[in-house]
Amino acid sequence: MAWAVLLLGLWLWGRDLMDGVAAQLATTGDVAAAGRPLGRQAPPHAHAPVTAATTARPVRITIDALGVRGAAITGRGLDGDGMLTPPPYTSPEPVGWYAEGPQPGEAGAALLVARAGAEPAPGAQRTVFHRLPRLKPGDRVDIQRADGSTARFTVEDIQLYDRHRFDPRKAYAAHDRSRSELRLITYDGSRDRDPGRHGGNAATVTVVSAYLTSYQQPPHAGAH
Repeated sequence: MAWAVLLLGLWLWGRDLMDGVAAQLATTGDVAAAGRPLGRQAPPHAHAPVTAATTARPVRITIDALGVRGAAITGRGLDGDGMLTPPPYTSPEPVGWYAEGPQPGEAGAALLVARAGAEPAPGAQRTVFHRLPRLKPGDRVDIQRADGSTARFTVEDIQLYDRHRFDPRKAYAAHDRSRSELRLITYDGSRDRDPGRHGGNAATVTVVSAYLTSYQQPPHAGAH
């Protein structure tokens, strides 16, 4: 009987000790408090959309991770299938923006498109989105606007689609309508190519999704 009482007392003492240690870890441990693994940074918080203005259309794009610095942007439209059409290879403004949609920085998803591959044509400009699939979540995209402001976006997703099964309305739609989002789009290959013949590879569409994380006002905004 004495041994039984002693063992019961030791068991109760050990359980109380372990409960105290667990409670301390739950309230002071970084992993438990943050809900994320140690050493991994949380994604940046989204910046609130900024007011749209006719003088704030996008004019240049910078993507440091791809070596793209100040590539010019021009307005573009959709083709009969609802796909945003890129500027021609010879255009001095190699990036197209869907001018009927949101501006970068405004609520909704702003659409930018450029050609992916090289075109052996006289006067052709170097394509700026040919390495778009190399972007990674966390990379930054800066959009310089006509009023002198800069909208900075952070990449959160990169998707590759078979062009013959691509649904532009779904891919172009905003993930969260309350945010300011950006889509960087490029088409690799001809839409007329048949991937099932002659051993050819399927033409692909790359869509990079990003969201607004900071906004720099025009230099004259505070000068009154």
